[in-house]
Amino acid sequence: MYPAELVKPMREDLTNVGFEELHTPEAVEAALAKEGTTLVVVNSVCGCAAANARPGARMSLQNAKKPNNITTVFAGVDKEAVAKAREFMIPFPPSSPCMALFKDGELVHMLERHHIEGRPAELIAENLVDAYNEHC
Repeated sequence: MYPAELVKPMREDLTNVGFEELHTPEAVEAALAKEGTTLVVVNSVCGCAAANARPGARMSLQNAKKPNNITTVFAGVDKEAVAKAREFMIPFPPSSPCMALFKDGELVHMLERHHIEGRPAELIAENLVDAYNEHC
């Protein structure tokens, strides 16, 4: 587990723009039981989360269409919540960072780490915007 003071700025990178943190399996289940669309960002301390994933997720919210709910769990911190979120992301293998878009609780779009790592934040935002335009 990472110390709270270490991950605080990384959490705030998303919560400051409206992402709801999900700290428990029950919170994940409740978020994904909501009607409409829900984005789940599995946040991470890695460099590709800082350079690509979080900025891309933030940029994607500038789109006219966007998810009804934006949420996040933190790998290496919210262990049980991350495990529960990953159950909903099957058949995709666990990775962090990653981003999943759900519609009425069903997975409709997935960005795995290999889609994020080494790609500019703008490309990640564009990928998410395409998914929002199709599903939101």
